[in-house]
Amino acid sequence: MKKSAITLLFSSVFFFNTYAQKGYWQQWVDYQMEIEVDVEKNQFEGDQVLKYTNNSGDTLKRVFYHLYLNAFQPNSMMDIRSRTIEDPDRRVADRILHLKEDEQGWHKIKKLTQDGKKVNYKIKGTLMEVILNQPILPNTSTTFIMSFKSQLPLQVRRTGRDSQEGIRLSMTQWYPKMAEYDKNGWHAYEYIGREFHSVWGNFDVKINIDKDYMLGATGILQNPEEIGKGYTDKEVTPKVKNGKLNWHFKADSVLDFAWAADPDYVHKTASLENGTILHFLYQEDSTTVHWDSLPKYAVRIFEIMNENFGEYPYKQYTIAQGGDGGMEYPMITLITGNRSKGSLVGVTVHEVNHSWYQHLLATNEYLYPWMDEGFTTYTSDFVMGHLFSTFKPYSRYNDGYFRLVKSGKQEPLTTHADHYETNFAYGVASYTMGAMFLRQLGYIVGEEVMHNSLKKYFEVWQYKHPDPIDFIKVVENVSGIELKWFLKYWTESTKTIDYGIESVKNKNGKAEVLIARIGDFPMPIDLLIEYKDGSKEMINIPLSLMWGEKTAEKGVENYKVAADWPWSFPKYSLMLDKPMSEIKYMEIDPSERMPDVERNNNTYPFNEEDIYSPE
Repeated sequence: MKKSAITLLFSSVFFFNTYAQKGYWQQWVDYQMEIEVDVEKNQFEGDQVLKYTNNSGDTLKRVFYHLYLNAFQPNSMMDIRSRTIEDPDRRVADRILHLKEDEQGWHKIKKLTQDGKKVNYKIKGTLMEVILNQPILPNTSTTFIMSFKSQLPLQVRRTGRDSQEGIRLSMTQWYPKMAEYDKNGWHAYEYIGREFHSVWGNFDVKINIDKDYMLGATGILQNPEEIGKGYTDKEVTPKVKNGKLNWHFKADSVLDFAWAADPDYVHKTASLENGTILHFLYQEDSTTVHWDSLPKYAVRIFEIMNENFGEYPYKQYTIAQGGDGGMEYPMITLITGNRSKGSLVGVTVHEVNHSWYQHLLATNEYLYPWMDEGFTTYTSDFVMGHLFSTFKPYSRYNDGYFRLVKSGKQEPLTTHADHYETNFAYGVASYTMGAMFLRQLGYIVGEEVMHNSLKKYFEVWQYKHPDPIDFIKVVENVSGIELKWFLKYWTESTKTIDYGIESVKNKNGKAEVLIARIGDFPMPIDLLIEYKDGSKEMINIPLSLMWGEKTAEKGVENYKVAADWPWSFPKYSLMLDKPMSEIKYMEIDPSERMPDVERNNNTYPFNEEDIYSPE
C-alpha cells in the first residue's frame, strides 16, 4: 500500500469516528454460488452458500430473501402496478400480463438449510420469509445453503433474455438475494421495478455456460487462462467441459452481482493509469458504430470522477450492451446499444457515476432515491460539461421541477420510492430534485465548498450506508454553516421558493430595497446590483438559521455580506450606499441556482416605464 493511501485511510477513519453516527453498524454477507446455465431453455440451476453476519445489537429470528424473477409473472405486484398506475413505464406497460409460460420468470427453492438443518420458509411474490431454527445473536454468523432453479424471463425490465436488440442474457437481479437489515429493521419490499437496498459483502461466483458465449460480470475473472476470449494476453486454449466454459469471478466489498452474456459480443478493453481495466462488450453492427469511440470517453469519465469526487477503488469495470435502457450494478453496467454518440456517452456517464453514489456510497434507494439518482445526475452534468464544450450543465433542472409543481402531482422526497403515485413525480423527485439539492447547496455555501464537501462525503462514507443527515453533517462541518433546515424543507415538504423585489425608494439620500419572501420556503439571498457608472456589487443576505454565511465565490467581485434575515420575517429592508438614481439594474439570484417559481419579480427596474424619481 502506498504511503498516500495509508494516510488517506487513517484520515478517513479519524473523520468517520469523529463525525459519523455513534454506534454505526452494518450487516455483512459472503456468497459462494455456482450455476449451470441451459441456454436453450433459458433456465439455470444453482447452489448458494451464504454466510450471514449479524453486526447489529438485535437478535434476528427471521430473514428475508428477494426473489426478483418472480415479478415477471402475470398478476404479480409489478404487473398490476404497471397496469394501474397513471403513467406506466412504456417498457413494461401490460407486457408481463401477456408473457407466455416459457417467457415468464421464476425461482424455485429446492433446498434450504441453516447451519446444516432444514428451515421453513414462506414465499410471497418476490419475497421469501425464512423462519430460523436458531436465532442469529448479535455479533454472530450463520450459514445458509440453498439449491434453486430459475427461469429467466423475456426481457421486459432490466433483467431478461432476448432483448429487443438481440442480446441473449441480461443477468441482473437473477439470484435469491438476502434483504438488508439496518437500524430501521428489515427492508423487505416487493419488487415493482424501482429501487434497491443491499447488504455489503463478498461474492465468489462460478457460471457454467455454453462455450460460444462471451461474458462480462461484476468482479475479477479468476481463471482467464481457462477462458481466453480477450481476458488474457496469452495464447490459451479455452478449457471446455461438456460443451461449456466455467467462468469464475470474485468481487470483494460490493452490494450485488450482475452479468451479461451473448455469443456475438465483441470484447474490447481500455486501461486507466491506476491499472483499472475497462471492458466493453457489444454486438458490432450498423446500430453500434459509436461504440468504437466509447473507450476513450469512458477513460475520461473515470479520470474526471477520480480527480473531482474520489477515486474508484475497484480494478475493473464493464460496459455491456444489454437490458432495456441503462442500469447500474457493481463494476458493470448494462445499456442499450442503438444510440447516437451523445446519447451513448451520456448514458455511460450516468451509469458509471452510479459507481460512486450507489455502489460505494450505498444509500437506501427505497427511502432516499434522490441521494443516489440525484447526486449521480448532478455529477454527470459536471462530467458532460468537461467532455463537450457545447453541453450546459445543470441548465434543465428548473424546468422539470417547475412542471411538476404546476401539475399538482409533487410529493415530498421522503416518499418511499415504490409509493409515488406517478412515475412522473418519482422521476422528477429522484433525478431532478436530487440534483437540485446539490445545486442549491452550492448557492447556499458556495460551489467550491460544496464540491469539497462531496469529496469529504465520499472519503468518509464509502462502503457504508449514509442517510441524508450523514451527508448534511459533512457539508456543515466543511462549510461551518447550519443546513438541517434546508434538508427538511427540501425533502420533507412541497413548499416552494419565491422572492421578489417589492420596492426601491430613496431614504435619507440612499436607496432602500425592500425584498419580499412570497413563498413558504426560506432561503438566503444573492442580490446583484449594477450601477450606472459601470460598477457592480454582490450582496449576500444570509438566513438567521444558517449561523454563518457564504464567502465570495470565484469570479465574484465587490462581495458584501448583509445582516441576517430572520426566517419568520416576510420582508427585508436593505440600505444601499448610493441613491436609487444611480442604480441601473438589480437581480435576485443571477446564477439561477435557487429554483424561484416566479422569477419575473426578481429584477429591477420592474418595467421599461420605471422612472427614477428624487426623494
